[in-house]
Amino acid sequence: MSDDIMAVMGMAGFGKVQKKKTVGASAYEQTKRVAEAIEESKASAETVAEPVYDPSAPELNARAPVREEDDAESDDDSDIGPEQDVPEFPISHELVLKDHTKVVTALTLDPSGARIISGSHDWDCKLWDFGGMTASAKPFKTWEPAGSYYIHDVKYSLAGDQFLCISGTSQAKLYDRDGEEKAEFIKGDPYIRDMKNTSGHVADLYSCAWHPKDAKTFITSSADSTIRIWDVENRRKQKTVIVVKSKERGTRTKVTACAYSPDGKTIAGACLDGALHLWNTSSNFVRPNSSIEGAHTKHTETGSVVFSIDGRTLLTRGGDDTVKLWDVRSFKKPLLTHSGLATLYPQTNAIFSPDEKYVVTGSGATAKGERGKLVFMKRDTLDVVEEAAMASTVVKVVWHSKINQIVTGMANGQISVLYSPLTSTNGAKLLANKAPPRKLGVEDMSAALLAPTILTPHALPMYRDGDPMGGLAGTKRKREKDRADPRKSRRPELPVSGPGRGGRVGASATQHVVRHLVRDTTRDEDPREALLKYADVAESDPQWTGAWRANQPQAVFREEEKEEEKEEE
Repeated sequence: MSDDIMAVMGMAGFGKVQKKKTVGASAYEQTKRVAEAIEESKASAETVAEPVYDPSAPELNARAPVREEDDAESDDDSDIGPEQDVPEFPISHELVLKDHTKVVTALTLDPSGARIISGSHDWDCKLWDFGGMTASAKPFKTWEPAGSYYIHDVKYSLAGDQFLCISGTSQAKLYDRDGEEKAEFIKGDPYIRDMKNTSGHVADLYSCAWHPKDAKTFITSSADSTIRIWDVENRRKQKTVIVVKSKERGTRTKVTACAYSPDGKTIAGACLDGALHLWNTSSNFVRPNSSIEGAHTKHTETGSVVFSIDGRTLLTRGGDDTVKLWDVRSFKKPLLTHSGLATLYPQTNAIFSPDEKYVVTGSGATAKGERGKLVFMKRDTLDVVEEAAMASTVVKVVWHSKINQIVTGMANGQISVLYSPLTSTNGAKLLANKAPPRKLGVEDMSAALLAPTILTPHALPMYRDGDPMGGLAGTKRKREKDRADPRKSRRPELPVSGPGRGGRVGASATQHVVRHLVRDTTRDEDPREALLKYADVAESDPQWTGAWRANQPQAVFREEEKEEEKEEE
């Protein structure tokens, strides 16, 4: 039954009305990626082509994923419009954030997908906010967390109210949501050989990870061959030290990556000697519960260690150009291995897609003139199903499940935000309608000159203050200016504070207080009585007639002579 007939009969449909999502194609035309031919990897399977998004259509309705029970109820698609193929990967459009000058090696998004934190080899950390970003796409804050040290890792907390910054120093730093420093954790004593007796790391840091259940606990890995468990409330000493012992000579190795399992019961660490270790958090951490020597090639830095949601599968991205999947329950050899992924930077990582059907990682350019690639592989076989050409070598990859957008940090200092107008929400889409300010041209200037002038009666010169034709002595603005001038307003001189200047003697506040401690009562005294106080003193000890005191005790003074007035002749 059509909607018009139902409206006439006063009937309405049953069930929840699904909101229609209209997507204006013209708004996303500027950020659409140009299709380029990409050579498939020799080990890849048949490439699945992504449906092409047609920007020429005036309006497109994006269908949200529908559950089976909802799909059974909706039997009339006239309200939704023609059904369209939803792209599997949100890579049809791209927003490029340009502000770093060197390779972006650290990248994270907050849980809501509204903010990005990036770190680079240009020593800077930058905060990006999609909601407050203008069309220029610039960060709202930039700072150097550790001077001239590279930024290796940044991680948002579970609540998104704070984040960790890991640099080339031995001290991790904790910041609030707006990038204000909250704590800097202690550095250990480098002269103590036993790492268990140190209060903090003694060598440069590599990575960090937050506890998935406890918001106040996180771990850090370092080149001092340890993984340390910290409490955000105690920056003076770590809670636990996990000392990693290598089978190579020297018994020490660099721990290049660490991670928590989703249940928080397992800690994974990858080392420079190629070993991969697992510890139970309930153990004493004396030795690993599971370990594989030679998981990756020796003396290559493993960029990332990631657990699956069920905690049974471990994904590692090695510096030996491989991606490997491991079964935690049978921790002996890799389940699957995919090689041929060029690794140009040790921070190159690999991640699971939000539905964990795919593995995503970056690949560098191996020859001059080539470009970096973003590689999508099936989790079950690690066969390549899609390759997206990028402007430079892809180092860091983050796929945010809430906004369904992929953020990549590249070697040229750019941050690429890949999205799809059909399946992505917010994020980079918020900038689609924020066009850059239009520059004024010749036509705008001529139109402004030809526009008629509007005059109001009180805007005429004869009504202005201070005009000779008016009757006032000065304008309001001039009067206010004269009032602020101390000479024209004849303001009394203020007391001199501090050293004297301008011919005036200065006095301190202490002198003023001391001067008024004792009240001066000279004005209240009788002058005659004040002089008679010294009569006895003058008689007993005369100052001027003391020489004649013996022979002439009675002082003889000169008599006063009166001048005779001359009579007028």
